[in-house]
Amino acid sequence: MANTPSRKDLTGGARLRNMSDWFLGFGVLGLMLTLVAPLPPMALDLLLALNLSGAVMLLMLTMHARDATELTTFPTILLFATLFRLGLNVASTRLILTGGEAGSVIQAFGQYVTGDNLGVGLVVFLVLIIIQFVVITKGSGRVSEVAARFVLDAMPGKQMAIDADLNGGLIDADEARDRRMSVAREAEFYGAMDGASKFVRGDAVAGLIITGLNLVGGIAIGASGGMSIGQAVDQFSKLTIGDGLVSQIPALLISTAAGVLVTKDSSDVGLGPNLANQMGARPKATLIAAATIFAIGLLPGMPKLPFFILSTALVLMWRSGQAAEDARDLAVVEKAEAAQAEASPAPTDEEEVAELLKVDRASLEIGYQLIPMVQDSSGSGILDHIAQLRRRFALKEGVVLPPVRIRDNIKLGPKSYRVLAGGQEIAAGEVEPTLFMAMDPGTAAAKIKGKAAVDPAFGLPAVWIDASKRDEAEILGYTVIDPTSVLVTHLSEVLRGALPELITRDDVKDLIANAKAIAPAVVEELIPDRLGIGEIQQVLRNLLAEGVAIRNMPAILETLSDNAPRTRDVETLTELTRQRLGRALCEQYADSNGTIHAITLDPSIEAQLAAAVGRSNDPDASTIGPAYLTRLVEEIGQSLGLASQSGKNVVVLVRSGIRRFLAELVRSSLPKTAVLSFNEVVPARSVDTVSVVRMKESAPAA
Repeated sequence: MANTPSRKDLTGGARLRNMSDWFLGFGVLGLMLTLVAPLPPMALDLLLALNLSGAVMLLMLTMHARDATELTTFPTILLFATLFRLGLNVASTRLILTGGEAGSVIQAFGQYVTGDNLGVGLVVFLVLIIIQFVVITKGSGRVSEVAARFVLDAMPGKQMAIDADLNGGLIDADEARDRRMSVAREAEFYGAMDGASKFVRGDAVAGLIITGLNLVGGIAIGASGGMSIGQAVDQFSKLTIGDGLVSQIPALLISTAAGVLVTKDSSDVGLGPNLANQMGARPKATLIAAATIFAIGLLPGMPKLPFFILSTALVLMWRSGQAAEDARDLAVVEKAEAAQAEASPAPTDEEEVAELLKVDRASLEIGYQLIPMVQDSSGSGILDHIAQLRRRFALKEGVVLPPVRIRDNIKLGPKSYRVLAGGQEIAAGEVEPTLFMAMDPGTAAAKIKGKAAVDPAFGLPAVWIDASKRDEAEILGYTVIDPTSVLVTHLSEVLRGALPELITRDDVKDLIANAKAIAPAVVEELIPDRLGIGEIQQVLRNLLAEGVAIRNMPAILETLSDNAPRTRDVETLTELTRQRLGRALCEQYADSNGTIHAITLDPSIEAQLAAAVGRSNDPDASTIGPAYLTRLVEEIGQSLGLASQSGKNVVVLVRSGIRRFLAELVRSSLPKTAVLSFNEVVPARSVDTVSVVRMKESAPAA
């Protein structure tokens, strides 16, 4: 409360704003009062002046508004203004019919417009009514109706765009909330304006009827009160016309303000500067118009002076616009040069040497014919795919993929590309930028002609076909992929396999910081007393190397904290962490029914492998040699091949003591094979043993 200003500290404007609710309440009650209570001429003059001043003020506000939604209260103001004018019409009608006068304002308007000719005044009044009713009110009402319809139709698309920007990380939650409120406010405003325009239209009709009643009723009352017909017509006609003008001129101003508000576009400046900028932005058009008007002035019988003056004014406008255009062009050039200088400032010798030392963590080099694939107008270029790829890696693997830098390399073939990690090539491939890749999933009805190829991501046979054959290939049962998706899919698989190399200590530090926001006690307990960031990095690398997602960082850190007092061996900690993440592993490899299909090893083989890794308690277990291990991997590969023919996702299931050794053994020959331990299988899961791997001969001595 110390920062709350006291009543003495408030300025006069601030005090008025604080009392605005009181003023508004009494004002609305006063409007109702004018409909039933008689007003003296002096009070009526004051209220008529207030009505005219308010209309002028509202018109100026709409002309200086930068956006229509800046005046969201305009529909309500329109309602109050219409009600105010009707109340003044009732009060003035009462004065005209009862006393034959209606104050100085109405008398002055009627005398000034009509003068000595009542017909002229009546025609002027009718012209104003027609302009108000037919042109402005009808046009602004139609614009409000169409604008409301289009705003409501575009609202779902705007909401989806906001959600897309929020999901893409371009905006935060607060900005997204503000944008949604802005969209809702815009829809509410145009919807309200659509209804409020009916008030203006009804006001014009009511003004015309009231004017007719005043004229007929006044003449009749004057004649019955002893006045001659001529005197009654003269007096009441002037008062009626004055009353109509006093009410219709503010109505015309307010309806014009409504039309300006619903027809103006959003801009950083008001209507005046915006109009001047746009009108003066085409100096050539201004010069042509000046020459045309000058030629019209030369026609026989035409008054030359007004046309020559207007032509001269347009020439001056053309010179001003030309100078402004030259200034804008110069500003654009200077801005471009400044941006280029800022983007690539002249490097010093030290900066050039330092730049040479920088190595991109992940990069993609492409040939010159693949450059158009980087970004296209449809939003399906390589850059767009990489942005989606980073989100998928974060959601699935729990790792924020480092930015992938794309550059052209003239040393590569025109259709070739290569993927680099830490500046070293880890994969390469070639795509046809103008063709589509068709792959036979095994169900194609016939062969399709094209350029034979191999899918770079999975090594499957494929065919490059023209875009005209795409529909035919899909009908035959081929899977058709565009060249950008072929390249990005290969990039995705390569980066997924390279995640252990890409994750750095800084990445681990960020992951730990995110986990600390959820589980601060675990992080404080683990780091730095029990494990360092480097040791946690090694555990995460081991997990990623075998395709284990690390999204559940609190669970990983909790497991490490529980077991670090007993051992700091990274491999052992990795196995314990895998067991803690067993449910996620089972979800990853189970089928839709929750069943894990696995092949197992003969118990004798497991005993011999346990002896090889030094974890067997059997003193009679014989050692094994490289030839035995090679044949074992071949037997596992054959069993996996047979089991996978049914379309099942098959894993190798062994005891926990040999899981890591066997996983490393088969990784070089069978990189996609998952090796799980019995301790990692959640008890609630169903395990289907597809086959058991057996060796036909005993293990030879090492």
